Amino acid sequence: MAAGVGLGMVFCFLALLVVGTYSAASNLVGGSRPSVALAKNAVPAQYAALVQKWGNLCDAINPALLAAQLYQESGWNPRAQSPARAQGIAQFIPGTWAAHGLDANGDGKADVWDPEDAIPSAASYDCKLAGYVKDVPGDPTANMLAAYNAGAYAVIRYGGVPPYRETQNYVAVIRKMEQDFSAPAGRVDPSRQAAGAIHYAQEKLGTPYKWGGNGGPEDNGRFDCSGLTRAAYASVGIDLPRVANDQWNSGPHPARDELMPGDLVFFSHDLNDWRAIHHVGIYVGGGYMIDAPYTGAVIRFDSIDTPDYFGATRPTAG
Repeated sequence: MAAGVGLGMVFCFLALLVVGTYSAASNLVGGSRPSVALAKNAVPAQYAALVQKWGNLCDAINPALLAAQLYQESGWNPRAQSPARAQGIAQFIPGTWAAHGLDANGDGKADVWDPEDAIPSAASYDCKLAGYVKDVPGDPTANMLAAYNAGAYAVIRYGGVPPYRETQNYVAVIRKMEQDFSAPAGRVDPSRQAAGAIHYAQEKLGTPYKWGGNGGPEDNGRFDCSGLTRAAYASVGIDLPRVANDQWNSGPHPARDELMPGDLVFFSHDLNDWRAIHHVGIYVGGGYMIDAPYTGAVIRFDSIDTPDYFGATRPTAG
């Protein structure tokens, strides 16, 4: 019983430690929306400022998403007109424009053919549609885009993106192009990167180990040691090499008494040769790591103070 109580106290300590560490990453894992910038030269210069400004109108959209939507609608052609009478750079049909068109540039006229009115109107309409379908199950952004294409009623009726080929393709293409219009993410504060990586790893506790596993569907969500560390840091925008001894070279090497939560900790068959590294985990503090240890085991907490402890790397440093 004493052993059981002791083990329970250890894991209570670890749970509190990890909660305290990754709570700093709330913005990465469900807090306020990070800002999105447009990729350089991705948007025609005359529209870039409008898209950047109005793409931040509400949480349902971002500048890259708005840019992708406008490109899909008209290819940036302010004189575009479809057989269905959709008009302008944002392809409003006359009835929708009459209800939702804005005089955003203040010239006294809401003009569907003027991008200074049409781009803000598209953003405003997106935000209104997001409100209309906010209670529909599924991805809120996908539902919003589907409502722009097929109408909010169709999204509500079908409980998500309706089974119309045109609408499904519209949503898929814009979500994919959104990535192309986004500038590379700026560097996140190291403590938040580390906290986000630890949060990711903790969510995988109890997952069975798989040699060569990267966590994808083909692996049934399972990882090996370096697959876990790579995926954890990928979740906060840091691309690590795939194998453990290459990950050793991905940043500076703090001493044992300088370790911080989020550091990668390594173990080697030869304590004088990094090429003999055989294992890696994510340090969480208090002498413990989260790791995917070996076949037959699960992702778990382990002590780092073993005879084959080799050293650590801090990937958040750059």
